[in-house]
Amino acid sequence: MSETVSVENSVDVNLNQDVNIRATYLSAHELKLAASLLYQAYHDDPVFLEIFNSDKEDYEQRLRGAIREELNAFWQAKQPMLGLYLGDSMVGVACINSPDETLATDRFWHWRLKMLLNAGYFSTKQMMQKEQTVLAAVPLKVFHFLSFIAVHPLHQQHGFGHYLMAAVNTVLDEHPDSEGVAVYATSEKFKEFFKHVDYQTVKEVSVGNVCGAVMVHYRGKVE
Repeated sequence: MSETVSVENSVDVNLNQDVNIRATYLSAHELKLAASLLYQAYHDDPVFLEIFNSDKEDYEQRLRGAIREELNAFWQAKQPMLGLYLGDSMVGVACINSPDETLATDRFWHWRLKMLLNAGYFSTKQMMQKEQTVLAAVPLKVFHFLSFIAVHPLHQQHGFGHYLMAAVNTVLDEHPDSEGVAVYATSEKFKEFFKHVDYQTVKEVSVGNVCGAVMVHYRGKVE
C-alpha cells in the first residue's frame, strides 16, 4: 500500500514563473468550490448523462449530490485532490485514487448509503460498475487513477490543463511503487488532450451505451 500524501502541503511542481500559477492539495474549505467546478465540467459528460438519466428533471440535483459525495469520499480516504490556482482563483481541479486495493475493489458503506439517498439505487450501482469495468481494463498492478479532472470554462484553451497534469505527475513521483496513472476518456477532445501529455490508449471500453478509451501514462525509467 502506498503512503498517503498530506493534503496540507503544496505540490512541488515547476509552473510558469511569469504568471502566478500554483498547484496545491485541497483543504476542507475548498471542497465546495471544487465540486462546483467539477459539476460544470461533467454536466454534459456522456457517461454521467446516461448513469444519472439526464432526461429526468432531477438530473442536475442528483449529479451535484454524486460529485459532492465523491469528493467527501476522497477527503475521508485522504486521497490526492489537487487545486490549480491563478492568483487567488481556482481554475482547475484533479482527483486521484492512489494505489489502494480497498478503493479499487469496493466503496465505503457510508459512501454507498449517501449515494443511494442522493442518486438512487440504479445510478449508484452503475457508478460502481463503471469504476470496476474501467479499472479491470488497466494493464497495471499498482497504479494511480485519475477519477476527475476539470479546468474552469473561462480558462480553457490556455494551457492550464497541462499545468494540472504536471501536478498529477508530481503526485506519481511521490509514490515510487506506482507504475503509472490511468484515466478513462469518453470524447475525442479529451483523448487528444491526454495523448499530448503522454497517455497511451490501452483499451476501448464500453460503459452502458458509451464507449471510451482507457489510457495510461507509464512511469518513466529512473536514471
